[in-house]
Amino acid sequence: MARLTLSSHSAPLERGAGGPFGPLRHLTFPALGTRCEVQYAAPGGDRQGAAFESAAVGWVQAFEARYSRFRPDSLVSRINAAAGREWVAVDAEMEGMFKLCDTVQFMTQGILDPTALPLIRLWNWKAQPPALPTAEAIAAARRLVGWSKVQRLPGRVFLPEPEMALDFGGFGKEYAVDIVSDLARDHGLSDVLVDFGRDLRALGAPPGRPAWHIGLEDPKSPGTPWASVALTGNRGIASSGDYVRCFVIDGRRYGHIIDPRTGWPVANGCAQATVIAGTCLQAGILSTAAFVLGVPLGIDWIKSFPGAEGSLITAEARAQTRGFFQYVVTS
Repeated sequence: MARLTLSSHSAPLERGAGGPFGPLRHLTFPALGTRCEVQYAAPGGDRQGAAFESAAVGWVQAFEARYSRFRPDSLVSRINAAAGREWVAVDAEMEGMFKLCDTVQFMTQGILDPTALPLIRLWNWKAQPPALPTAEAIAAARRLVGWSKVQRLPGRVFLPEPEMALDFGGFGKEYAVDIVSDLARDHGLSDVLVDFGRDLRALGAPPGRPAWHIGLEDPKSPGTPWASVALTGNRGIASSGDYVRCFVIDGRRYGHIIDPRTGWPVANGCAQATVIAGTCLQAGILSTAAFVLGVPLGIDWIKSFPGAEGSLITAEARAQTRGFFQYVVTS
């Protein structure tokens, strides 16, 4: 993924600091393999803030315990361990996640596939020393990928091939951002920024300021923003890129974003895709698909979704939808 940062226009404030409309509170906790942060104003004071924070942390911890493939006791890990052997009982909540998988896979025409984990494992960008998988290994992993292969009946699921595996990592963090945003509103909070590993959802605005300002990282100079965007009201933002998570062999860079349709890392010249949409989940799905599609198809893809705006950066140029720069702040 690419990284978004809080720009200098809205640097995090200490708890108790803020503008004339009240203090901005700051919740930070580790989860989902990243740093989770929530900035918010609580007009109801400490009791309101404490109730929201307890609900937010509790929900995220429960979500991770059930759906993380990195947790050996999670429901996802139990389903994966039973691949090719037996059906696994699931509850209504997991069936709801499967319906979300249906939507994601259909919406992206297979670019995001919840069964792509065999390919993700094959292209291990963390391996030392890095190594290219063989054509035979890629073909074998591709045969395990395909959401339509998953067998489902009411209350149970079966992965029919050994080594098949589910992974909700392509959209799970963004989904969690949206749920925590909903929890904030349920607790009467209207000015909130939820930031899970730089997948974000903005509600309202920080106290005394017109908008939340988010920095857009420059792929050519990681850690440095090329611009920032101002978000207010209710918007999500996510970026996808492979310039951080990658390895290089014989002068060629191989990124961590795999196209399950080919079995290979994306190599279309795109360095970063950023999308602003109505939810973080929508923004994340659109940014990943746009990154895989590249320019110009990625821009056309974003345009096909009402209310979404985006930008794609290549080594030579920057392309964007017509409305993207209405969010960009120049100073």
